[in-house]
Amino acid sequence: MKALWLEDRTLSVRDVDVPSPALGEALVRVVRAGVCSTDLELVRGYYPYTGILGHEFVGVVEAGDDALAGQRVVGEINAACGACDTCIAGRPTHCETRTVLGIVDRHGAFAEYLSLPVANLHRVPDHVSTDDATFVEPLAAALEIQEQIDVTADDRVLIIGDGKLGQLIAQTLALTGCDLTVVGKHLGKLERCSTFAATQLAAEFNGAGFDIAVECTGDPNGFKTARAALRPRGTLVMKSTYAGRLDVDASAIVVDEITLVGSRCGPFEPAIELLEQGKISVEFMIEARYPLEDALRAFEHAARPGVLKVLLVP
Repeated sequence: MKALWLEDRTLSVRDVDVPSPALGEALVRVVRAGVCSTDLELVRGYYPYTGILGHEFVGVVEAGDDALAGQRVVGEINAACGACDTCIAGRPTHCETRTVLGIVDRHGAFAEYLSLPVANLHRVPDHVSTDDATFVEPLAAALEIQEQIDVTADDRVLIIGDGKLGQLIAQTLALTGCDLTVVGKHLGKLERCSTFAATQLAAEFNGAGFDIAVECTGDPNGFKTARAALRPRGTLVMKSTYAGRLDVDASAIVVDEITLVGSRCGPFEPAIELLEQGKISVEFMIEARYPLEDALRAFEHAARPGVLKVLLVP
């Protein structure tokens, strides 16, 4: 099968073997996959991964589970052991021996086929389009914020970043009724948020006194902006992965008693439900579709400043 392979920070499209699912896993034929900022960071060296990239996907189950055979599915990316202390404690996304689709020790979705545990798979409702369903994984990541902290209508909330994840976070947090502000670099993207949030260009922003700030730019400057905008005892939610290191004034965090919350993968069922109910809009974020054979060109497109979602179609 064709696959997009990463090795030594170099991408190539190559022929590889179709995966042979282990016991309890399903073989999934990939029909759509989305290029994520994490994929771009992996190419830049965020984590020393070698193998097939990709973790946002929609596929059709070909083997491994009779109940899902022939069904469209999306999949949670962390494959946990189910037996370690962390799994038993109910934290499978932090399993001590987990593999992570397209990120840690498990080939990913930028291929014609992938393999995942059946327990990780979720059926896509019939009237949710395949393109829309590609956003379930990042939408779940956006919803994870509300799994970790309480966000109410009384909170002043700031989002730094108007990109792919920022757009989803903005829509999900707007549903809480909070006093929401989105800061970004692109007028067109900010316009998308203006019906439910105050918006401001990053170059002009100097706000302060926010209860919660969410950083999702992938840029260390975004972290600095979010930190500076918080009131004492505020909460900074970090949704970015960084290829480099952050320059952090740790003393100021201690003095102001700032809570830092790392946030990544989230709940799939609520994400699917929001798409099914039409409460979240995602189609406007799709900027381009490329066949898998043109994956290198797709990555070049996805890496351009300001680009939203690029899809691969095996």
